[in-house]
Parts: sequence; structure tokens; C-alpha cells
Amino acid sequence: MAAAQLLVVLDGTIVNIALPSAQHALGISDAGRHWVITAYLLAFGGLLLVGGRISGALGHRRAFIVGLVGFAAASALGGLSVNPGMLIGSRAAQGVFAALLAPAALSLLTTTFTETHERGRAFGVFAAIGAAGSAVGLIAGGLLTEYASWRWCLYINVPIALLALLGTIFVPPDRPIRGAGRLDLPGALLSVAGLVASVYAFNEAEPHGWDSPRVLGLLACGVLLLAAFVVVEMRAPEPLLPMRVLVHRARAGAFISITLMFLAMFGFYLFMSYYTQAVLGYSPVQAGLTLIINALAALVGSTLIAGRLYGRVSPAALILPGLIAAAAGMLILTRLTAQTTDVLPLYLAPAMVLTGLGLGCVIPPTAILATTGMRGHDTGAASATYNAAQQLGAALGIALLNTIATSATAAYLRTTTAATPGAASVHGYTTALTVAFGILVATACVAAPLLIMRGPRQSHDRRDETTPHAQPAQDLVVDHQR
Repeated sequence: MAAAQLLVVLDGTIVNIALPSAQHALGISDAGRHWVITAYLLAFGGLLLVGGRISGALGHRRAFIVGLVGFAAASALGGLSVNPGMLIGSRAAQGVFAALLAPAALSLLTTTFTETHERGRAFGVFAAIGAAGSAVGLIAGGLLTEYASWRWCLYINVPIALLALLGTIFVPPDRPIRGAGRLDLPGALLSVAGLVASVYAFNEAEPHGWDSPRVLGLLACGVLLLAAFVVVEMRAPEPLLPMRVLVHRARAGAFISITLMFLAMFGFYLFMSYYTQAVLGYSPVQAGLTLIINALAALVGSTLIAGRLYGRVSPAALILPGLIAAAAGMLILTRLTAQTTDVLPLYLAPAMVLTGLGLGCVIPPTAILATTGMRGHDTGAASATYNAAQQLGAALGIALLNTIATSATAAYLRTTTAATPGAASVHGYTTALTVAFGILVATACVAAPLLIMRGPRQSHDRRDETTPHAQPAQDLVVDHQR
């Protein structure tokens, strides 16, 4: 399951560094090169809710296998690409199978590991891959592009998928969920259209700006479609996304926390890539290796801290400090300058450690809270919603924070006498990271009442594993007496 998670997260970033080489080899235009990234994100983010429902209908284990095989085949096809259309089409196919694979993996994790401490350790390992996968993708992309070929950034998925496929012999079989009726077709169409419009709007905001008619039109369309989706789901007899998945207090806190954490962190990865290469003069490989610190810290946070402490402390005791730790890392980076002396030990290393620990402490408890208590199709719906929250957060983070950075850079060049391009770029990065810091602090403030009011023991009670609204035994006795 962790290997499958690595596939999904890795492909969100590994192609980024390889894109210039692929563009040159296949003759992709500057205007069309972004579709190599966008095709994957749109298919993945847009089809997640449908993928969660199909996972339940097929059986999570079977859907997991289908997703792995399809993802490997699409990756191999992409590596063999001879023209831009073939590469972009294979990336879209990767996104389609990732939308089936991601909720199936999280659902299997939820149904396989049920004991509290065992579940904490399992989700810790799973989250470590998710937290470090983006950084690993940048590192692997640089190494493979420089020493092999850009095509290996796609071929590498095949052996990982085969490894995960062999591991399915250890996954307990499950049965398709029956008696749930037909697929909610209106809900499926509205969710796909709304999510695709929203993700595409965030993606287009980076090159065109938030005031672009195209971006505003896509955002308005996405909001209206998703609002219509909510209305349809409230009335549907067998909804694609039951509203009870979202209105549960602790689950809502988990969704808010992970969405805004990914918003801040994907902007962080973008700026660290730019800063290390454009300002410090690092090679792509050196820039990727710098993020090893963040990946290792995320591994420690998810396995040694969150994985071991889950069940002994409340989820809030992991999520809220994690958000604050990541915010502290962002705050350190707001002190960056264009001077390159002692940047790594004074700023980059501490920030990498804090943001990695924060991300590692947030992912496991939010993933558990998002899926605990779900049964039947609700398990797939909750898993898909959790993955969709991550995708939307990442897409919005890259678009929003990059727009803030470029605007601040342009303003600095206009208003500062004798400003150098390097100093102006760093000013833009630090301005955007200041916004990211504020977002993480605000997230902690908003999520705290949703998470803390639930109470530590109630969060881990085994009664909560069968229904999200389980009542304590004494309350049931009182109700019976009444």
C-alpha cells in the first residue's frame, strides 16, 4: 500500500525536473508543455470521488490491483512516447488509474489495520511515503534526467508497481459492496466537472494571474458545479459523497488541516527548488538532495512520533503542534536574503527539519480521522475525499503562492532603487512564505475547536470504528430508561 502511495505522490513532481528535456526531445511548444503536468493533475483530482465509489463496487483489493496494472502500463507508454500527444495522453491515463488506486489503498489500510496502536504505526508508514514522496520525486527526477534519460522518470513506476503488485498476496481479500444501487451519475458528472474546473483554474492562475477572465470564469464555473453537486448529493438516494462524511466535526477538522497544510507545503517545495537553483546556483541534483533533510524529517515525524503516539494522545495533540512546527519553518525562511553565506545551516536546514516534522505529524492522524467510522461505500468516499483535499490544496498552493511571489517581485523591482533580479526574487519568495506562515497559524486556530472538543479517548474508542456517531454505553442506558 505504501509503494502504491509512492507512485501516486512521486508522479506529482518527478516529471517537473524532466520536463525541459522531454520538451526538447519531443518538440513540445512552450504554450503546450504545461499539459504534461496538468493532464495528470486534472484526471487525478477530477476523478477521485468516482474512483472511490468504483473501488467499493469492485472491492478495494481488486480495485487496488487494477489501478496498479493500469498505472504501470500508462507509465510505460509515456516512457515510449514519440510525440507530445502520446506523452500527454499517457499522463492523463496515469491520473485516471491514480484516481482509482489512491482511495483503494487508503480504504485497504483502514479496513486491514483496526487495532489502535497497529493502525497508528501502519498509517505512520503510509504517511511517511506521502510526506516524503514529493521531495523524493524532485530528487529522483534530477538524478534520472541527468544520468539516464527523462524517459526513466516514467519507466521507474513500472518496477515500483510490480513490487506493490507482488505485495497484494499479503492483503486480505475483501468483497465488493453490494446493494448500494447504481452509480450516482448526476453526482459523478458534477463532481468531475467541478473538480476539473477548479484544479484547472488554480493551474491557469500561475501564468495568467488571478484577475484573468479565463481564471475567474473557471473558478466561477467550478464553484457553481460543486455547489450543484452538494445539492444533488443531499437529495440522492445513493449519493456519491454522503454529506455525513463531511459534517462530522473531527473529520471536518482533518479535511481542513490537510488541505491547508498541502497548500503551504507545495508552495514551499516550489520556492525551495527556485531558490536553491536560481539564487544559490545549485544543480538540479543538488537542489533535489537539499530536500533530503525535509524527507528524513517527515519520515521521523510520521513513524517515530505520530505512528508511535497515536492512540496514546489525542489527534489534536499531533495535528496542532505539527501545523505550528511547519509554520515555524516557514517563518525562518522569511529571513532569507540573496546572500549565499551560511544559508544552509542557518536557514534551510532548520526550516527543512521543522516543515518535515510538521507534515509528518499531520498526515497520519488526519488520514485516520478522515476514514475512521466509515462503512460500505462511505469508506471509499471518505478516502477519495481525503485525497481530493490534498490535490486541491496542492494545486491552489502552487497557483496562489506563486502569484503572490511574482507580484511581490515585480513590485520590488518597480519601487526599489538599484534592485537586483536575485534580491527581487528572494523578496517575492519570502513574501509568499509569510503568507504560508499565516495560513498555517490560521489553520491551527480554526482546526483546534473542531479537534479538541472531540476528546482524546473518544477519538480512539473502538466503538468509533463502526459508526462515526457511536454513543457511549451509559448514554444508551439512559436513553433506554427514558
